[in-house]
Amino acid sequence: MGKKIIIDFIGNNKFKYIIGIIFMLCTSYIQTLFPKVLGNTIDILKNNNFNVFSIYKNIFFIIAIALGTFICTYVWRNLVNGSARNLECHLREKLFDHFQKLAPEFYSKRKTGDLIAYAINDISAVRMTFGPATAMAINGIVVCIISIYSMIMAINWKLTLLSLIPIPIVILFMLKIGVIVRIRFKKVQETFAKISDRVQENIYGIRVIKSYVQEEAELENFEALNDEMMKANIDMVKISSFLSPLIELCFTVSFVLNLIIGGNLVLKGSITLGDFVAFNGYLTMIMNPVMSIGKIITVFQRGMASLSRLDDILSTNIEIKDCSNAIFDPIKGDITFNNLNFAYPGSIEKSLKNISLHIPRGHTLGIVGKTGSGKSTLVNLLLKLYTVENDQIFIDENEINKFSLETLRASFGYVPQDNFLFSASIKDNMIFFKNIYSNEEIINAAKNCCVYDSIMNFKDGFNTILGERGVNLSGGQKQRLCIARALIKNPSILILDDSLSAVDTITEAQIIENIKKLRKDKTSIIIAHRISAVKCADEIIVMNDGYIGEMGTHNELLARKGLYYDIYKEQYDEEKKSIS
Repeated sequence: MGKKIIIDFIGNNKFKYIIGIIFMLCTSYIQTLFPKVLGNTIDILKNNNFNVFSIYKNIFFIIAIALGTFICTYVWRNLVNGSARNLECHLREKLFDHFQKLAPEFYSKRKTGDLIAYAINDISAVRMTFGPATAMAINGIVVCIISIYSMIMAINWKLTLLSLIPIPIVILFMLKIGVIVRIRFKKVQETFAKISDRVQENIYGIRVIKSYVQEEAELENFEALNDEMMKANIDMVKISSFLSPLIELCFTVSFVLNLIIGGNLVLKGSITLGDFVAFNGYLTMIMNPVMSIGKIITVFQRGMASLSRLDDILSTNIEIKDCSNAIFDPIKGDITFNNLNFAYPGSIEKSLKNISLHIPRGHTLGIVGKTGSGKSTLVNLLLKLYTVENDQIFIDENEINKFSLETLRASFGYVPQDNFLFSASIKDNMIFFKNIYSNEEIINAAKNCCVYDSIMNFKDGFNTILGERGVNLSGGQKQRLCIARALIKNPSILILDDSLSAVDTITEAQIIENIKKLRKDKTSIIIAHRISAVKCADEIIVMNDGYIGEMGTHNELLARKGLYYDIYKEQYDEEKKSIS
């Protein structure tokens, strides 16, 4: 998948790459002219009565070579390396888009730090491979070919072959080392992911760590991970750092052979002094690309290791997607569950069993039950966060799987148990960064959720910037702000999933009353542990071990003296004790 994205990107930007490579080839060719011009200049200077104009002409050629190299290099680097930066951005967008489409069970199996490593380190390594490393490889190959050709044709083929004998040995050795580098770099990326995850967990859980005095223990755990990463990096550096000294050693042998054999040829008059200088210039030019082979192989192997990791993510199947004839019509809010059964992926035990229920448009449904009874699972299926079999859930008499995901989810206002707020202003959190609401609508939403006064107590009011995950708000303020975000949307179906648990009963009653007034003709689903949050609902269901244990109004359920009555009595007794 990752390879296909890269191939498609290169195909869409082929003209930039073609022009860039042409200028790259021009740069390489122009560079190889310098040793010959220098050698020719030396041959002119060794004569007593040399032609000054010829020297000036060669000086002009040298300046022209430098200028031509500068212009061509500037152009190809902007085109090739610039395209590599665009590829990095494109890959990161594709990865982020893929993250958005993956089902919740994917995130339950993956560490956040590891996913961050994919989006930063791995994509950067791929960019280095398809940018600087590729450019260095092409430039080096062209320079070597032209230099060797010039050495053979213009100077001496025997001297060329003798001087280049060590190079094939070096290349074979470097290719072997490159495979080891790839394996060790993959280990480096994995340890980086572990450290990222550990740092993130410690920042999020800093209050718990401090309250249990676990700073030293967490530091020891981090040091162990840090040492593991250091070892992985050192293991990689040990093998990659072996390349440069080996190349320098082999080229030292080449220069020694050249000095001995080439010097004798100059003394015998077989070649001129200028040819000998040019030959050494070409040999030096070859040395730089060959020395960079080590770096190129290291970068290339890192990139391939990262591309393999990215493929692992990008090839993850997107299980929840639109059908071919998806419905895009607005949802009104009539919901029917028809003998619904559901088990989470990888689980044998069913979380929901034989759920049959009708919620007419404009009604409010209350859901209560013990922890793990299936309350949240029921609404998660309505939002299609998990795949559900056909003909088990209907919305407006249409099978839920026929709706487009965008249409379906746009029709819901959802406030989850785990309230999430962005590191942005209160206003931006309420409107979800959509500038389609008036100030009056924002203020009314805040007032209906009983959070307006709390907001105005802040110095900057609605423009107050929240800390990460709303750290500078209390639990109750977070919940009310999240409810305001759902209310301002005015959705066809509103779901409050235990989102009043941190609010006192008086405020809770006020919010519920406001919601009932605002949503007379719209469907609402309120999940709660407290009976007080659902007692005014048109219908209440009691979930018990995945089944609907009881169903009815508040008074009807109390009269039955069953599960609902037991929960009510338990809460009523607790409330009496707390008052007394």
